[in-house]
Amino acid sequence: MHHMSVWVPTGLPDIRPGMDLPALIVDLCRRSELTPQDGDVLVVAQKVVSKAEGAVVDLAGVDPGPDAYALAAQAQKDPRLCQVILDESRAILRVRPGLIIAEHRLGFICANAGVDFSNVGLGEDCVATLPRDPDASAQGLRAAVAAAFGASVAVIVNDTHGRPWREGAVGVAIGVAGLEPLFSHIGRADLYGYVLHSSIEGIADELAGAASLLQGQAAEGTPVVLIRGARFDAASAGGRTKLLREPDKDLFR
Repeated sequence: MHHMSVWVPTGLPDIRPGMDLPALIVDLCRRSELTPQDGDVLVVAQKVVSKAEGAVVDLAGVDPGPDAYALAAQAQKDPRLCQVILDESRAILRVRPGLIIAEHRLGFICANAGVDFSNVGLGEDCVATLPRDPDASAQGLRAAVAAAFGASVAVIVNDTHGRPWREGAVGVAIGVAGLEPLFSHIGRADLYGYVLHSSIEGIADELAGAASLLQGQAAEGTPVVLIRGARFDAASAGGRTKLLREPDKDLFR
């Protein structure tokens, strides 16, 4: 029998730009009497990472350009918000009133290029953007846990993204450290002896989704999750880029 345990420590302070998030998470674990162990997976919500790193924009200081006004007319959104979305994007893929689907500068396809008002708490005109380098953020958290507890853990920075073929947003990994984000079953036999030819499992996204169930999306205030017993291959390189499908292999583009 195999089992997996998940802990959701409470009591992380409201994060503000410039705070030392890795140190705060180490302190949270200690106060919760939760000691990370080798092979654990620490999942941290993107929003607190972005806020700590200062990846926030006050729309009051944004001067929209002509492209932002044109996008705002199509999407029926604030031109200042549209300027931030454009600044965060490689390309705008789809637009309808109320929704912009963009290719984020990191390669993710997501609504509004990840620019979000929710759970920012720095003023009604402040939005959060995705971290500049979520893999580096994950590496920093991993190093802090190793230094504090002597444990080699994997770290995932997760966010919630929608999907083109199903309703409902789900948790996904946008930053990864210490974990191979994909696991290939190709060449293995299934229960009935059939040799698999194309089965690749998104381990990092599955763990990100599991954590998202407990982190919540509204006022829960529980952005840190520790998972024990997950099966994964350790890795130190590759990160989020392994999760991105090339455009020529993407039938939706």
